[in-house]
Amino acid sequence: MNNKTNFIYKIIENDINKKKYKKIITRFAPEPNGYLHIGHAKSIYINFNIAKIYNGKCNLRFDDTNPKTEKKIYINEIIKDIEWLGFKIKNKIKYTSNYFNKYYKYALFLIKKKLAYVDSLSPEKIKKYRGTFKKLGINSPFRNRTIEENLELFKKMKNGIFKEKEICLRAKINMNSKNILLRDPIIYRIIYKKHLKTKKKWCIYPTYDFAHCIADSIEKVTHSLCTLEFQNNKPLYNWIIKNINIKHIPKQYEFSKLNITYNLTSKRKINLLIKKKIINNWKDPRLMTISGMRNKGYTPNSIINFCKSLGISKQESIINISIIEKYLKKDLDKISPRIMGIINPIKIKIINIKKNKTIESPNHPKNTKMGKKIINLTKEIYIEKKDLKKKKNKNLNKLNINKKFKLRYAGIIYIKKIIIKKNKIIYIKCYYKEKKNIKKYKIIHWISNIDMLKIKFKLFYNLFKKKNIYLKKNFLSNINKKSLKIKYGIIDKNILTFKNKIIQLEREGYFKLKKKKKITINKIISI
Repeated sequence: MNNKTNFIYKIIENDINKKKYKKIITRFAPEPNGYLHIGHAKSIYINFNIAKIYNGKCNLRFDDTNPKTEKKIYINEIIKDIEWLGFKIKNKIKYTSNYFNKYYKYALFLIKKKLAYVDSLSPEKIKKYRGTFKKLGINSPFRNRTIEENLELFKKMKNGIFKEKEICLRAKINMNSKNILLRDPIIYRIIYKKHLKTKKKWCIYPTYDFAHCIADSIEKVTHSLCTLEFQNNKPLYNWIIKNINIKHIPKQYEFSKLNITYNLTSKRKINLLIKKKIINNWKDPRLMTISGMRNKGYTPNSIINFCKSLGISKQESIINISIIEKYLKKDLDKISPRIMGIINPIKIKIINIKKNKTIESPNHPKNTKMGKKIINLTKEIYIEKKDLKKKKNKNLNKLNINKKFKLRYAGIIYIKKIIIKKNKIIYIKCYYKEKKNIKKYKIIHWISNIDMLKIKFKLFYNLFKKKNIYLKKNFLSNINKKSLKIKYGIIDKNILTFKNKIIQLEREGYFKLKKKKKITINKIISI
C-alpha cells in the first residue's frame, strides 16, 4: 500500500500539512451480528495502519443498535480476530450504546426543530410511500403532527406504550429527493429485546444511519473510512450532523469493497448457508471469514500481506483467489516441515528387498534447523494411486510392465506384475534398484508398511462453482456439492514427533494437523 499514490493517504497528508487536526483518529465499527470476513480484514488493516503511521489512534467501536441480531459471542470473536491479525486494541473498546442518552436528546432536539416526526404508518406503507428511483415519494399523513404531539408520542415510545412496528420516528427531509435515503428515513424504532449492554433500560433504538455519524462525531473521528456501498448515505450523515448542531464534523471517505472469486461475504447469506446446513458454522474452513481462514490454516501474515498488496481505490473489482493463495503458500513454505502422506494408497510388494533399509530425510529442504527424520524402505510400501495413471488413461489395468518410478529419497522401482481380483488391483509386484540422482524418472512419494499411520483427510475445495458468485441472485443453485471430500489414507508416523500443526505433504500440498481421538489433517492448499 503506497502512501504516495494512495488517495486516502494523500488526503491525510494534506490535512496534516494544513494543521487541520491535532491527532488523526480512525475507527473500525463492526456490528456484532456475525463473524468478521476477509473484507473486514482489509478495513482493519487500513484503519489500524493509518493510526500507527501517523501516531494517531483507531477506535474499535461495536455498533450495537439492534439487540435482535447481536450476540456476546460475536463481540468476543471479533476481538479475537483483530488480535490474531496482529493489531493491538490500545484504547478502551467503545460501544454505540455508550451514547444512547445523547442520541435520545438529539432526537428530541430534531423534533423541537420540526425536523423529525412520529409516524404511525405501517412498515409496508412507509416503504410504499417512499417511492422508487423512478417514482417520487409521498408525504406521510402524519408528517405534520405538532411538536407537542410528536414529543408526547416519542416519550410514549420510550416508555413502552406501543408495539413493535406500530410507530417510529422519522427525520423530516424531502420525500421528493432523488436520493431515496433522504426520503424521511427512520431514525428510531421500537425493539423489545434485552440489550447486551443496557439490558432492559431502552425499548427504542437509533438506526445505524442516525447513530453512526453521531458516534464518529462524539469520538472526534477525523477520517471515517468505509466501503463504497455507504457512499449514498453520506448526504444523510451530513444532514444529521448539520441539524443537531454538533461541533466536530467527521469526514467520510469511501473505498472499494473486497470481493474474492468463488466466495461471498454477506452475513445474511452465510447465515442462510448455516441454517440450511450447507456449512457447519461461521468457522467453516470453506468460508473466508477470518475464523474460517484461521481454522483452515491461513496465517495472519499472509492475510496482512495480501491486504497490503491491494492498495486503496474507488474502483470495484473482484480479486482472484489465487492472489491471496500466493501469499499463503509463501508463508507456509517457510514454516512447514515436510512429510509423506498418501490419500489413495496402492500396495506395492518389492520382490528383491530382503532386509529393511533406513533412509535419512530432511524435515525441510532449506531449513536445517528443523532437523531430519528416519524413514524405512521395506518389502511392502504404498504409493499414490494417481501416480500410476496416465493423464488420458484412467484404467489402472493397462499399466505398462517395466514402467519405472524413482522413490523419493531412495532408488528405482520397476513394475513386474499387477495382481487383480474382480477387476480391482490388490497389489503390484515391483523390482527395486539402488539408483540415486536420476532425473529422467518420475519422482513419487511413498510410505512403508512399518512407517504408515492411518489417517483421515479432509479435502476442501471452493464452496461455489461460479467465480463471481456475489453477483448471482440465486447463489444457492451454484453450491459446489463436492466442496468437502473425506478420504481415509495413510501418513508417515514421524508426524507424531512434529510440534508444528501446519505441515507439507510432499507433492500434495499444505495441511493442518488436528490431534483428537483420531488424527485428522485438513487440506489448506495444494502446492
